[in-house]
Amino acid sequence: MKKFEHDVRITGIGMSDVGRRLMRDPMELTIDACLAAMDDAGLTREDIDGLSTYPGPMFPAGMSSGGVVDVEDILRVRPKWFNGGSEVSGQTGSVATAALAVSAGLCNHVLCFRCVWEGTHQALVRSGTLKPARGSGGVGGDAQWRLPFGASSAANWIAMLASRYFHEYGATREQLGQIALNGRKNAALNEKAIYRDPLDMDAYLSARMITTPFGLYDCDVPCDGAVAIIISHADAARDTRRANPLRLEAVGCQISERPSWDQADLTHEPLLEGAARSLWERTDLQPSDVDVAQIYDGFSFNCLCWIERLGFCGEGEGAQFIEGGKRIARDGELPLNTHGGQLSAGRLHGYGFLHEACVQLWGEGGARQVAGDPEVAIVATGGGAPGGTLLLTRG
Repeated sequence: MKKFEHDVRITGIGMSDVGRRLMRDPMELTIDACLAAMDDAGLTREDIDGLSTYPGPMFPAGMSSGGVVDVEDILRVRPKWFNGGSEVSGQTGSVATAALAVSAGLCNHVLCFRCVWEGTHQALVRSGTLKPARGSGGVGGDAQWRLPFGASSAANWIAMLASRYFHEYGATREQLGQIALNGRKNAALNEKAIYRDPLDMDAYLSARMITTPFGLYDCDVPCDGAVAIIISHADAARDTRRANPLRLEAVGCQISERPSWDQADLTHEPLLEGAARSLWERTDLQPSDVDVAQIYDGFSFNCLCWIERLGFCGEGEGAQFIEGGKRIARDGELPLNTHGGQLSAGRLHGYGFLHEACVQLWGEGGARQVAGDPEVAIVATGGGAPGGTLLLTRG
């Protein structure tokens, strides 16, 4: 198969400061991450001829900063191609789209970026400095069936699916808690993680309930921070700083089930199955070849569903797979969320997982580096929206 992925390399990554409430302008964080990625790749502003982001400024306040126009104006980049929006395959769908543009010859180096400033935004609203965003007054889609019952958060309806999963497969909170405990162990070794203090099962189980069966530590941490990734054409990558740019082996973007939350499989988070299956259809590699997994954990149950959908175990076997935490530990058969995931490292909303996959494949994880020189990393993003997957390999 001739694949567009063959034409693509990852040549640079960058991350801004990350904190619970940094009280900094979000565009400062965005530009910090972008400049860091460009420096990592050894590229100048003149080299960047593409920009791609998720989701751009069209999102609830705090969940995104500016978009392509703002970055273009501040950096004085003049892109030959650009892209931004929320209807993509997971948050890293903007990266998959950038890879397509590079392969098509529209540009050579695309700067992909994502910024959140939820922590600071929430603090400013509580202090009265900012006014909370107001909706249009009309409620449609799935929300019209949830809001009258007070289920305004994704946590509510994802928890309903988790409750059904528990009922069907006999899963327990002790099993689900291993995702949170594993993330915290890894976050202790990540200097940019939000929560690094030890977390044991007693503390996990005794934390206040948020929405059954989710307790406090099953929910990711709002924070401030930005991540940038540079996607380059394979030919142009030869002129970048890194001697070993990473390969994009395959992407998964398919939607294979109805998007409405109550019309799909009610035991799993919807809109993951197609993204997982289509990934493996585009490569000769198999789940057993994966050396490190960076899997979306907006809620712990999101991660559990992805583990099953990606084929690391059978349907309904995810809780048993993670039981005890040994299999998903850094020295286990599937090292999971080695930076701490969004449950402990902070909700960088998808891009943090891709950044960590690159760190691990380049062997730059420091104390949290997976042993054995990992060569294959999988990234899965999306929670409550269409999912997307990326498979990366060392060059």
